[in-house]
Amino acid sequence: MMQIHRSFVTLLSLLLVSLLTAESQAQSTPAGALIPNGQFELDQDGDQWPDGWAKVNSGGKWVEEDGNHFVRMTSPSPGTMVMMYQEIAIPAGVEAIEFSWKQRIRGLKVGKQSWFDARILMEFLNASREKVTPTPRAPASRSDTDGWVEKSSTFLVPEDAKTLKFMPCLFQVHSGTFDLDDVVLRSVDATPIRREAEAAAAERQEKLAADAAKRRSKAASVLAEHRSLITNGDFETDAKSDGWPDDWGRLKVGGSWEQEQDNHFLRLKSPAPNTMVMAYRTIDLPAATEALELTWRQRVTGLKKGTSPWFDARIMMEFLGVDGKKLKQSPSPPYSQKDTDGWTDRSTQFLVPEDALTLVLMPSLFQVQSGTLDLDDFALRPVSPDALIAAAKQREAEAKARYVPPEQPKRSNWPSELRVVGNRLHDTNGHEVWLQGVNAGGLETLPHDRQVIKSVVVAIDQWHANCVRVPMNEAFWYGKSAYQKDGGKEYREIIDQIITLAANRGVYVVIDLHRFRAPKQEHAEFWNDFAKRYRDHPAVLFDVFNEPHGVSWEQWRSGGWIGEKSGTDESAFLSDEVKKKNQGFHSIGMQGLVDAVRGTGAKNIIIAGGIFWCNDLSGITRGYALDDKTGNGIMYSWHTYNWHTDWEDKMLATAAQHPIFLGEVGADTKKMDFVPADDQEDPYTWVPDMLGFIQKHRLHWTGWCLHPKASPVMISDWSYTPTPYWGEFAKQALSGRKFPLNKTR
Repeated sequence: MMQIHRSFVTLLSLLLVSLLTAESQAQSTPAGALIPNGQFELDQDGDQWPDGWAKVNSGGKWVEEDGNHFVRMTSPSPGTMVMMYQEIAIPAGVEAIEFSWKQRIRGLKVGKQSWFDARILMEFLNASREKVTPTPRAPASRSDTDGWVEKSSTFLVPEDAKTLKFMPCLFQVHSGTFDLDDVVLRSVDATPIRREAEAAAAERQEKLAADAAKRRSKAASVLAEHRSLITNGDFETDAKSDGWPDDWGRLKVGGSWEQEQDNHFLRLKSPAPNTMVMAYRTIDLPAATEALELTWRQRVTGLKKGTSPWFDARIMMEFLGVDGKKLKQSPSPPYSQKDTDGWTDRSTQFLVPEDALTLVLMPSLFQVQSGTLDLDDFALRPVSPDALIAAAKQREAEAKARYVPPEQPKRSNWPSELRVVGNRLHDTNGHEVWLQGVNAGGLETLPHDRQVIKSVVVAIDQWHANCVRVPMNEAFWYGKSAYQKDGGKEYREIIDQIITLAANRGVYVVIDLHRFRAPKQEHAEFWNDFAKRYRDHPAVLFDVFNEPHGVSWEQWRSGGWIGEKSGTDESAFLSDEVKKKNQGFHSIGMQGLVDAVRGTGAKNIIIAGGIFWCNDLSGITRGYALDDKTGNGIMYSWHTYNWHTDWEDKMLATAAQHPIFLGEVGADTKKMDFVPADDQEDPYTWVPDMLGFIQKHRLHWTGWCLHPKASPVMISDWSYTPTPYWGEFAKQALSGRKFPLNKTR
């Protein structure tokens, strides 16, 4: 009984304290206020900080002067952010808020930026804690006050706002003290505030429109006089004799005005790795400008890209509206990632948003490691938008057509497991299977490329492929690209979706690790991971390493030290970074990759490419065949294009003993710049004979490439229109047309 009595007394005491606290807060809070204890007088819990207010992490103090309490924020060191962060719930029905307070500022020395001062930041959040606009204007002070001063402001509340973030602060000032007291936020009638805001907005819009009209008229005059919207685009005029071309702002770093013979130009040069070097110029546009063409000359020398894919030489652009704010639509930046052969002419066309007044031009060396970008003869002229609009509509249609709904596995439709029998492939019923198809490229270069999914379905449903080779990148599998933030989750899902879509259609998928030179331990680790996931999946074959080259047959098979390579170089398409990584390392050899796969218990067919960019298989029959004691066998991969010769010598001896997978084959009317032009045969004569050779020897094959930008191209667009010199022939072969073999090469 005594214990019950004590508990009851304790409960009454707690209830009394709670009631007294609530009464005290109510007495110290003005009627209608949205936040209690705005006078900072109450500290019921005795923690030396006003009740109901979040503490300031650094530089905050609860101060008393002559019986009055307030909050003080003092900068502890230059550049330090001192902020009180408070979230205030907004009751339903509140449409406008009046904010009043007292402040005292002493010893203020503002920071480096214009907003580094004493200010009160505010933001609205919705129920999902997303920022909503309009944001209240931040009351700011850049100088000391004469003692305490009273301040107030009113602002509208967005319809879906549920919380107000209230953030008084010394925003990275050099020094100073910001005292704050008597903070009151209360609901008020929104009608007069809204009317005042609408009137002010209308007046401002009228002024902006008048100013825009003048600027557009001036831009039209500039175009009529100079035949370009960019004055002094050739960098020749320096009327001020100040050593810098007129109308061009000086660069903060890395810029110079150069002369060679009688020609002047602008030079951007990286002074140090990762430094942004940028020229900045704004260009007003005439009325009714719907599209623009930018032309210029450039010379790039000594360029070494930065750490991200977009850290290169580029011309960034953006549009500003009549209010000077950036518009959402921006032209794609033309860029260069390697040196040019002297001066080159460049151009780009783009649509102009209807509400654009200004184009911002920003040529730059974007945080490169090193390099020089020389620029000259800029011109900007309006052009017809018709072709650009048509292209945009086509891209929109292609984007809609790109979507392929995911499917659940339909195992009853999956193809039979394959195994090597002599130099052929058989299914589980002992029937021979002849793999024929295409490469669906894209995932080897872009981790988010979903067009590949559509390409796989088109290859199967429209081109009648029974096999699709999918090049991929193990770094993307693990989410190591600068474009990825999910650890590779989406990339793995894309590949899984591709495999399921193909398998559900009874078609095989060759997963190609699209790497070059020689296998590394990291490649074995990938195959160990991948093989565990797709172990014994009947539709999946493992092409374990795309194109070995610059290695001996012993190195190819068993590994060893891989130094600098010599001889014919077909690696012009690789970046300098990749080339550097492809030398000076210990290779595990192709046998190491086979062992990594088989070590998981996976029996899937393994495809192993030969040396010399996978064009030479002659060593397989000379003692360098790979061991596969526990799997369904190994196919040997051969890649050949319209500059390769000696078809029989490099491949037929191996074809007599092992199944051959012609993983990449094709020809293009566009000449490759890393092969002598005279060595590249006309596709119209080469392709029919190659298809005849494939059919004569029943070589398994996948043409390169079902992508309009991966030469040799089989299609000219994302409507999958076959190219007449390669794609059309290949599509016919996949549909059953027989090609005669007139001669081999």
